[in-house]
Amino acid sequence: MSVLKIYNSLAREKQTFAPIEPGKVRMYVCGMTVYDYCHLGHARVMVVFDMVQRWLRASGYAVNYVRNITDIDDKIIRRAVENKESLSQLTQRFIDAMHQDADALGVARPDHEPRATAYVPQMLGLIGQLEQKGLAYRSDDGDVNFAVREFPGYGKLSGKSLDDLRAGERVDVSGGKRDPLDFVLWKAAKPAEPDEAKWPSHWGPGRPGWHIECSAMATELLGEQFDIHGGGQDLQFPHHENEIAQSEGAHGHQFVNYWMHNGFVRVDNEKMSKSLGNFFTIREVLKSYDAEVVRFFILRAHYRSPLNYSDAHLDDAKGALARLYTALKQTPPDSRAFDDQEGNALRFAQAMDDDFNTAVAVSVLFDLANEINRTHDAALARQLRHLGGILGLLQREPQAFLQSAPGAGLADDEVARQIEARALAKKAKDFAAADRIRAELLAAGVILEDKPGGLTEWRRD
Repeated sequence: MSVLKIYNSLAREKQTFAPIEPGKVRMYVCGMTVYDYCHLGHARVMVVFDMVQRWLRASGYAVNYVRNITDIDDKIIRRAVENKESLSQLTQRFIDAMHQDADALGVARPDHEPRATAYVPQMLGLIGQLEQKGLAYRSDDGDVNFAVREFPGYGKLSGKSLDDLRAGERVDVSGGKRDPLDFVLWKAAKPAEPDEAKWPSHWGPGRPGWHIECSAMATELLGEQFDIHGGGQDLQFPHHENEIAQSEGAHGHQFVNYWMHNGFVRVDNEKMSKSLGNFFTIREVLKSYDAEVVRFFILRAHYRSPLNYSDAHLDDAKGALARLYTALKQTPPDSRAFDDQEGNALRFAQAMDDDFNTAVAVSVLFDLANEINRTHDAALARQLRHLGGILGLLQREPQAFLQSAPGAGLADDEVARQIEARALAKKAKDFAAADRIRAELLAAGVILEDKPGGLTEWRRD
């Protein structure tokens, strides 16, 4: 049996996973700020940590999975004012849209999905603890800030020193702060802001800062110390660094044992982001691609690696997934048992236990598909469906997927071009490409028959 190892961003190495409470895992993942539709970067976070919780459960752990919703934020207030709607109307609309996108991608709902606005009392309590310990202070402008230089461990997650940060230009400089590195815990209310964005406190009316929200919600739902905290790579600094400072500063002990960060989604080698204007919303992509293809596209890469978005990469993912479904169509699964401790299933488990290496796990699925195509073994087909299901894949009737596979409804001249491309691939001894073209045509209902003399005949299924 393999042992689960997780790359811990805090330790900068893979470490054997040992939960605080044997057999149980407590996991928190930073969710969405709901003022707009989710983009593919959000999709990656949702799918990656859905995969993580699925594997933990498949490994026998009882998982308590929390993914929060940020429903109070400067961007939310600005958008609501622009739209002339209430904050609650705006956020509920985009929470509903987020759920629609997540459901389409096969992302299971977390066990808890706390909204920041429901945990303001806990945030105020945490800020009060920090103030009592000399780690928070009220500035002249009414904000309450965290005194970064009073927390000795600041920078340990990101590897940034205070001197390096001070020399940089990324820090927020405010006249009300004692130090430019200090960050806001409680924002004093401004007269023009809607009443919905204000809560009473002994520092005066205001609203929580972004970082304190996650510290308070995670502590309330998972305890002062828990197993796994996850999120996108862009959150490592400053958000997660500030969470550590707040939580460990208040409680006096370690906050999280394992920090996990998924890599960026990139377009033309730049991070996908709204600020760069190169982002694609999930619903935009789903107009052109089946949702399972998008999930497969995300999972065929290791979660820590960059994920390069393009139509060509999604088309390739679509054809690859069609090959797996084609194997299930040609050899329907039966009910016979298979041995999970040997062969393909063991290699699959070893890959997943190696820091959730879905890239290798997916290669095991293709090895299985090749075996099925060669042997037509229905028990292996059942194993393929079972292992795919652990990743949230291959659970539909094959024909339902294959109807949307690449080349569906191909015209005769396009079929001829594909056959010619396959012949050229075979001539170049690129048999993998030739097999892929054959599988894609089969998925589109086109059956090839190779004849003597190098001729290929075809018919529609």
